[in-house]
Amino acid sequence: MATSDDIEWADAIIFSVPTRFGNLPSQMKQFLDIQGGIWAKGKTINKVVSGMTSAQNSHGGQGATLLSLYTSMMHWGAIIATPGYTDPVLFGAGGNPYGTSVTVGQDGNMVEDVAGVVKHQAKRTVTIASSVKQGQQQ
Repeated sequence: MATSDDIEWADAIIFSVPTRFGNLPSQMKQFLDIQGGIWAKGKTINKVVSGMTSAQNSHGGQGATLLSLYTSMMHWGAIIATPGYTDPVLFGAGGNPYGTSVTVGQDGNMVEDVAGVVKHQAKRTVTIASSVKQGQQQ
């Protein structure tokens, strides 16, 4: 389980959260809320963050969930690294420009094949974080 210490040391963070009624689940909201101490010390500034989500149906509010996550990240002073439409692999996985989202069926299996877009989003997040880190060292 992630802790405040993990948020503090990481240069890049990829959050993966389920969708709850088109929003963040309460457990995730609580985790974000307890980061107030490190936020107040400026420890969340310029963290490169990205989000992924899942829901039981294809129109279950995945986009809204990611936007809710990103609202908190804007308050943190984080740099949000979405996949946007930066690679055609996104369209095979549903085309969500905010972050990877997947539908999980009643059987617990993922409906869309998201492996390619997850790799793309992770690489993009790490690349942006590396650029930010290099810029801070100069």
